[in-house]
Amino acid sequence: MKIRLHQFLSKCGIFSSKNEIKNAIWEGKITVNGSIVKNISFEFNPEKKKVIYDNKELSLPQNEKYFLLNKPMGFICSRLNSQEKKLGKKSIYELFYGKLPTMVYESLITVGRLDENTTGLLLVTTDGKLAHKITNPQNKIKKTYYIETTKLISLNQIDAIRKGVKIKINDNGKIEEYISRPTILTEIEENSMILTIDEGKKREIRRIFNSVGNEVSKLHRLSTEKMSLDDYNLDLGEFCEINFEDIVREIFDDNKTVL
Repeated sequence: MKIRLHQFLSKCGIFSSKNEIKNAIWEGKITVNGSIVKNISFEFNPEKKKVIYDNKELSLPQNEKYFLLNKPMGFICSRLNSQEKKLGKKSIYELFYGKLPTMVYESLITVGRLDENTTGLLLVTTDGKLAHKITNPQNKIKKTYYIETTKLISLNQIDAIRKGVKIKINDNGKIEEYISRPTILTEIEENSMILTIDEGKKREIRRIFNSVGNEVSKLHRLSTEKMSLDDYNLDLGEFCEINFEDIVREIFDDNKTVL
C-alpha cells in the first residue's frame, strides 16, 4: 500500500512538527531506497523501500487507529486540493481536524469512498493494509444501503438489479463496460429499498439505477458486513474510535482468511 512521504514521516513519530518534516525533505536529508527525495508528496510502498534519516532507517509504528464516521451530505472523501478549496468544497478530514494528534490526523485515509451526496457509515483509519483488504473486490465485503429513487421502482427494475446490469462508462472518451454483481434487495417500497452489494466501483449504485431508467435521490450506507451504524449512536458528522478487534468481529468474522 503506497503512502506519501510526508505522511510516512508524520507516522514515524520522530519529528515534532509538520515544518520540521518539510525542512528535512527539502534539505535533502531523506533518502528512499538510497535516493534523495525532495518531494513531500512522493508516494512509495514502505514495505518495499527503505527510508533513511540521520543514518537511521525509519519504520511505521504498529499502533494503528480506527474510526467510524457517520458521513454527512456535501463532504468529499479526499483531502482538498487548491481548486476544490476555491470552489468551497468540504472534506471529511475537516471533521477530524483539531480532534486528533497531528501525526494521526496526517496519516488518516478513508476505507473506500462515499460520493459527495452519499451519507452514512465510513471507516477512516491509519491502517492502509486493512483498508486494502476491506476494499479489495476479491474479498466480497458486503455493504448495505438505504436508497430512495426519483421514479417508481418497477418489477423489471428489481429483477434486473438483483441479477446484475450492464453499466457503460464514458470517461473522457474512454469507454468501460461491465456487468454489476448480483445484489440483495429487501424492504422494497414504491420509491425506496434496502440494497446489499459486495463490490464498490465508483458511483456504482447510482449507475446501476441509471442503467435501468431510474435515478437515486438519496443514498445512505447503513452497514459494512455486520458493522451497523445504528449500533454506534452517531449523528451526521460525528465519529468515534473503534478497535481492530471490533472490525475483525463485525467485518471479517466469517472470512478471517483474508486477514
